[in-house]
Amino acid sequence: MSGAELGLGLSVFLACAVEAVEALTIVLAVGSTRSWRSATGGAAGAAVVLAALVTALGSALTALPIDALRVAVGGLLLIFGLQWLRKAILRSAGLKAKHDELDAYEREQAAARASGVRGPGFDGYSFAIAFKGVLLEGLEVVFIVVGFGANQHRIALAAAAAGAALVLVLAAGVAIRAPLARVPENTMKLVVGVMLSSFGMFWGAEGVGAHWPAGDAALLALIPGVLLVSLALASLSAASRGPRAAAVDATPATPATPAGPAMAHAQRGEALRRGGASTRALALLGVNVWEFVVGEDWQTALAVASALAFTALLAASGTPAWWTMPAAVLVVLVRSIRRAAAGLS
Repeated sequence: MSGAELGLGLSVFLACAVEAVEALTIVLAVGSTRSWRSATGGAAGAAVVLAALVTALGSALTALPIDALRVAVGGLLLIFGLQWLRKAILRSAGLKAKHDELDAYEREQAAARASGVRGPGFDGYSFAIAFKGVLLEGLEVVFIVVGFGANQHRIALAAAAAGAALVLVLAAGVAIRAPLARVPENTMKLVVGVMLSSFGMFWGAEGVGAHWPAGDAALLALIPGVLLVSLALASLSAASRGPRAAAVDATPATPATPAGPAMAHAQRGEALRRGGASTRALALLGVNVWEFVVGEDWQTALAVASALAFTALLAASGTPAWWTMPAAVLVVLVRSIRRAAAGLS
């Protein structure tokens, strides 16, 4: 197995494992509180949809010209990677509360109890919450699987890595029948963020015509370089955090938002209890899809697109352009962390 294939498998495995842990928490909460059959049915339905998306998107992307594929995949992976890195750095620095699976589990259970008395037979609430939770957690994994797999024409390898992570998390969940609270999610998210960002800038720059010194071996410098920068930013941010940040360490994770593992409990409960629940659910799903692509920091997505465009202009003029993407990633990441830290001061 080549280094690129190993990186593909590791990135997809860790990303899927993190998202599977969070989806499992949702399914366990509604299943134990209301209906196991309906909750597992919703989770299974979402899994079928996600598998269909992998197949459809994989076929569509592999049909693209190689440069267009690298730009699309590289840009998307870089946006995702910087989102993961930003959150992991803020959590490591104590500027953002770490995700607490036990707290999320209890919140999901409270929302399930407050949704009303369950009738006999099929429970629409359990099915809907499990379906949307698994679908929203899985969408990002789908793009990571398709992105890595299509670019290297190894969709099967990426899907196998995702499947292995899913089986492992499900087996652990079935064995203990409780949230996997001891999984080092933040460390895993940091590693995934580093891998996505490194491969994203590498493929994106190649797609717009830049040539990396030493070719694929440039990844051997990009990956440790991104990791070192991330750890340095986490250390510097922790050293300079304000009074508000100290309180964050003792604060449980906030309820899930449209950009997170599930919809906010109040929004979700209202959408399901009021009339027109299907319309509201579709609207909220659209918001989730937009925010998981763009993220909490839209300026990062815009900066990635601008950096790719600038790299393309330099490459077209015959000027060495490989350096622009690492420089842009450094600036974007530093500014994103500073904006987030300033918002907490």
